[in-house]
Amino acid sequence: MPNNEDLIEAIDCLLPQTQCGQCGYPGCRPYAAAIAAGTADINQCPPGGMDGIRALAELLGREAKPLNPANGIEKPKLVALIIEEDCIGCTKCIQACPVDAIIGAPKRMHTVIADLCTGCELCLPPCPVDCIVLIPPTTCVA
Repeated sequence: MPNNEDLIEAIDCLLPQTQCGQCGYPGCRPYAAAIAAGTADINQCPPGGMDGIRALAELLGREAKPLNPANGIEKPKLVALIIEEDCIGCTKCIQACPVDAIIGAPKRMHTVIADLCTGCELCLPPCPVDCIVLIPPTTCVA
């Protein structure tokens, strides 16, 4: 068995890096550390879904189990899109984004860098004007 840091790294590499917190931890690395320590189960990551659970089970020599519904449901990958004409430039979404995928300035329109967006949905609740929607990542917006 690898040392604890190597194990945490191996687990973290299998996680989706959404940093969404749906697992009950503030990000993927803390969740990986909890799995390695035996204080978290392998089925708490909705963005990783069953493929992620199977990969973790294989790495750790455990049986795969269904996703824990208390943590959410598996959904297709989506990315945030700001309806720019509705954006008031409040910066609340920028502050909420755990991966710095939203750019903009106070009182200026913001935009999402789709390639960086993990679809964690953490930008949705703080938006006071509901100008953020989730779309499939291949959607072309002209």
